Amino acid sequence: MNLEGLDYNTQREKLLLPEYGREIQKMVDHAMTLPTKEERQKCAETIIDIMGRMYPKSNEGNDLQQKLWDHLALMSNFQLDIDYPYDVTQALKMATKPEPINYSTGDIPIRHYGKLIFELFERLRTMPEGEERDELARFTANQMKRSLLQWSHGSADDEKVFDDLARYTDGKIQLDPNSFKFAKISERELNEKRRKKK
Repeated sequence: MNLEGLDYNTQREKLLLPEYGREIQKMVDHAMTLPTKEERQKCAETIIDIMGRMYPKSNEGNDLQQKLWDHLALMSNFQLDIDYPYDVTQALKMATKPEPINYSTGDIPIRHYGKLIFELFERLRTMPEGEERDELARFTANQMKRSLLQWSHGSADDEKVFDDLARYTDGKIQLDPNSFKFAKISERELNEKRRKKK
């Protein structure tokens, strides 16, 4: 829809530093059109003064001034021909986006259990029989049940926990459904955890 007289931000040129707003960008664009270096310098100093007043609680001193001049250079795409009071060549580093960090999910067949539970499965698979392995199996089963309840993935019944624990430990851990008792899991505690994550 293109109505005459209406001007939407989505139809305008994208701002290089949107935190300063479109009006400051217009001032920078105007400064680049001024014919003499003296006029451009005076205009640039006025723009810096306005930019500084926009964030009065920012750190005072040279760091703030350096940052403002760097931002001015970025907003003008380094085309504003003036005498900068600071070296603005470092502003190029601010303009470049960092490389994305690769997040390794590893080989986790069921993501709601998480990587640590699968590390526990591996540990249980290699541990010798005994009290320590039984205690770790109890802890792992309780955490699996908690994860199923918290993330609401399908069924959170006890049978699923027993089956998954046996499957991912290659049958080394077989809990008896008739004798094993899960720890009491509070719905309130799980709801609080969900709210904190949001």
